[in-house]
Amino acid sequence: MISSFSKAVSQISDPAFRRVVLLGIAGSAAIFAAAWFILGWVLGNLDLPALNLWVWEYDLDRIKDVFGGIAVLAMTWLLFPAVVTLIVGFFLEDIAGAVDRRHYPALGRPRHQGFAEILWITVKFAVIAVALNILALPVLLALFFSPFYPLVFYALNGYLLGREYFELVAHRRMDPAAGKELRRARSGGVFIAGVIVAFLLTVPVVNLIAPVIGAAAMVHLVERWRRA
Repeated sequence: MISSFSKAVSQISDPAFRRVVLLGIAGSAAIFAAAWFILGWVLGNLDLPALNLWVWEYDLDRIKDVFGGIAVLAMTWLLFPAVVTLIVGFFLEDIAGAVDRRHYPALGRPRHQGFAEILWITVKFAVIAVALNILALPVLLALFFSPFYPLVFYALNGYLLGREYFELVAHRRMDPAAGKELRRARSGGVFIAGVIVAFLLTVPVVNLIAPVIGAAAMVHLVERWRRA
């Protein structure tokens, strides 16, 4: 595991890696800017009434103004791993191809993956990731100031990211059925790799290159597991 991530980090200056990093940053910025604009417009034009509960009166409109921005920021933070991985997924072949050329030149060309197959894996991951993070949001918010918050956050996103990266990488050299068998056999390693990527995605600045590092490291891991 350490060796695979070390190799990925050592190749970060590769032109193919830099290109995907820049595309990921630009795409993530565009998506989140659009989300902030839309949510800001919705919150700004949403009029909520006052709520009377026994002897207390709550101005829901004022509460919305105070906590609306915090809620949007929290959602952005929670959904960042899913969004940035969704973008990088479409450029995975650039990363994996660069790793193959440097470390595995004897492997030859990978199995042909149609755009529909890559789109299905990537969109499926994005939908599952967003849905699970939203469902887990009440738990995460309830645990936000407790020591259990990181455990839940990294476990959830580690599982999602590990599975996503594995499927995208493994299907380059294996048919889906064989890839599924290998993932089951190496489920622990896939999960740990996903947790590492999830952690890197929460580190400022490092999170900009984390998806590329994760994808490259997974290429090394899959090749090692396939040979074993």
